[in-house]
This record gives sequence, C-alpha cells and structure tokens, in this order.
Amino acid sequence: MSINIKNGKVISGFTLIEVMIVVAIIGILAAIAYPSYTDYVAKGARSDAYTELMRVANLQEQFYLDNKVYTENMTELGLRTDPLVSENEHYKIDSTGTSTFTAVATAQGVQATRDSACKEIKVSSTGVRSPEACW
Repeated sequence: MSINIKNGKVISGFTLIEVMIVVAIIGILAAIAYPSYTDYVAKGARSDAYTELMRVANLQEQFYLDNKVYTENMTELGLRTDPLVSENEHYKIDSTGTSTFTAVATAQGVQATRDSACKEIKVSSTGVRSPEACW
C-alpha cells in the first residue's frame, strides 16, 4: 500500500502490482482447493448410495425370510419405485437375482461425472461390497 502526500492531503491506495500479486495468490489457492472440494462432495454423496443399499439389503433379507426367495421387484420390498432412486437423486438402486441377490447403486447426473471411480457400488447377499475403494 502506498501513501502519497499531494497538496497537503494524504492519498492512499494499492498499486497495480500489489493487486496482481493478491489475485495470483488467490488463483493458486483456488487451484489447490477446488479439486479437494469436489472430491469431498463426491464422497459425501456416496453416503446416499450406502444408505439405500443397506436398506435394500435388509429388506431383501426380510423378504427372503418370508418367501424363501429374493425378489428383483423393488415394489415387492415395500419401496415406492422400481428401480429405487435415492433421496438426493444421486443414485439409482436396483437389485438382481432370486436365489442370491446383488443390489447395485448406479450414479446419476452430476455424481456420475464427479465420482467416475465409483459409478457402480454393489452389495451382495453374501455381504460382499464392491469396489472396495468406494466403501
């Protein structure tokens, strides 16, 4: 910040180079922070998938106890739609198989591009969760 005295008055302000340095520092900080932020948001949205997958798995086990078979129709589990859409609409959840089941959460919309490593998250009737890096 420079201070000049002109005609008995104090004039203060920032020089162009000082403003440029501040803008450059903000740019560097933003370049570092933004990717970390998007990773954090993507991981946070995965909780939407975990919640629904565990819910479907529990309902499938209850259905199996009652009927001795798993179902591929989500409405038979007492859910609203087939396939089920997660609360925040980041994932579509579907289930396959009748003697065993695999529940699959498929990323939708922005989540599919933001979290490309975990586009599909699965849990099976044997408790196998895949891919491991997403859990």
